[in-house]
Amino acid sequence: MTISFPEMKTGLRLGLAAAVTGCLAVVLLVGLPLRAQDANPVLAKVNGSEIRQSDVTLAEEELGPSLAQMDPATKKENVLAFLIDMKIVAKAAEDKKIENGEDFKKRLAFTRNRLLMDSLLASEGKTATTDEAMKKVYEDAAKQITGEQEVHARHILVETEDDAKAVAEELKKGADFAELAKKKSKDPGASDGGDLGFFTKDQMVPEFSNVAFALEPGKISDPVKSQFGWHIIKVEEKRNRKAPEFEQVKGQIETYVARKAQADYVTKLREAAKVERMDKPEETAKTETKPEAAKPDAAKPAETKTAPAKK
Repeated sequence: MTISFPEMKTGLRLGLAAAVTGCLAVVLLVGLPLRAQDANPVLAKVNGSEIRQSDVTLAEEELGPSLAQMDPATKKENVLAFLIDMKIVAKAAEDKKIENGEDFKKRLAFTRNRLLMDSLLASEGKTATTDEAMKKVYEDAAKQITGEQEVHARHILVETEDDAKAVAEELKKGADFAELAKKKSKDPGASDGGDLGFFTKDQMVPEFSNVAFALEPGKISDPVKSQFGWHIIKVEEKRNRKAPEFEQVKGQIETYVARKAQADYVTKLREAAKVERMDKPEETAKTETKPEAAKPDAAKPAETKTAPAKK
């Protein structure tokens, strides 16, 4: 998306008015570039070479995960120290003519191409993520989701059939399902009383789903075997699935639209390019493989289950 900024006329108008308010105009005109510099102050100098706030911001983006646990002040101090060291060592490398080496030249060319690719694809992705495009993806996905049945269930997972039968007997005697799950279940969700939340049929392994979707709300199953062990299932509720609100999944949809646009753009460029594979001369130049970075993710929100999700 291209953002256009209005032209700044203030300086011109002040200049024309200088005959009347000369002193004020001079003060304001001189002050303008100073305020612009203040937005990007010099934080350090290394042998006369400046390090500005914009350099720190860029480095923070590049270093990313390694800074995640730091508070803002510590992060800034560490990044600035890194940039100072980098300038010192880079100057030493220049003095040793490192940039003249073949390995350096190859790495520099690779980094340049990667940066060019990333920058262009980021621009294409940003341009594609309009509200109209994102809402269309949302509406198309919502149509597929709406009406699909979901089940809200709990389960108790144990290792053997005998253990499952013993649990079933306790439930028949009136034991509370959730409390028994906390005590007996080996599933990671046991602390929540075996609660699996709502899920669709294809989100669980068939052995589990078939029984869960056949049960009526409030009913408890006989022992059910799956690859995870033996289950006792209780269905709490059934409903037709509803699409989440647009704002809930906007971030995921934005990622999907951007990555799809990037993938389509790469495909278009590849179709117009002449590619010769010297390692496989018998094959055609054009391939269908897309770069990993350009693959679109599903717009559908991820749902985490603590039970026998299908593998």
